[in-house]
Amino acid sequence: MTMILNLETATTNCSVSIARNGEIIYLREDNSPNYSHSEQLHIFIEEALKGASLTFRDISAIAVSKGPGSYTGLRIGVSAAKGLCFSLDLPLISVSTLESLAKQGYAKNYDFIIPLLDARRMEVYSAVFDAEGNNIRETRAEIINKDSFLEYAQKGSVLLIGDGAEKCRELLDHPNFNYHSALPAANEMGELSYKKFKANDFENVAYFEPYYLKDFMLPTKKA
Repeated sequence: MTMILNLETATTNCSVSIARNGEIIYLREDNSPNYSHSEQLHIFIEEALKGASLTFRDISAIAVSKGPGSYTGLRIGVSAAKGLCFSLDLPLISVSTLESLAKQGYAKNYDFIIPLLDARRMEVYSAVFDAEGNNIRETRAEIINKDSFLEYAQKGSVLLIGDGAEKCRELLDHPNFNYHSALPAANEMGELSYKKFKANDFENVAYFEPYYLKDFMLPTKKA
């Protein structure tokens, strides 16, 4: 029996789940606008283990959302996952944040699912998936304009999902666009991490880094 601890910290949602053979058996999460991951993440991990009546000895692997997303959030999640893997001698699994987010839209019967994470101003991180969950366009950081994703709306119904969806609602007017505000969660990581576990698709714990997509830039003070 495979038990995987899943950590999602790429956005303001601090989310932890435990999955048994790909099925979620416990979920603990909290969406705080102030990024409380550093205070909450390890507490949530302990609560998840207790809630599932497990200990670390029962865990088969640690999975972490790899990005793109918040620089700070990703660093906290990946650091925690690597620390656990080192101390417990467990394999590390990385899960695409956008792929996990897209899974929230599969049951809604749209032709295309486009997960969108807010990257400030009018920029988003995005990818495109078909109705079967196949990734048909790579992850990008892009600025939204009136023609964004129009090629997919001209072919069928499109669900724009994520905290970047509202930016699109302001500019896109094709009737085939649909919008749903959501955040990535560890609830959708179970099936994805289990699939990677069965394929022995593990990361190098020593060298793995989050997928930031964009370089981190410190804000500068105005003169």
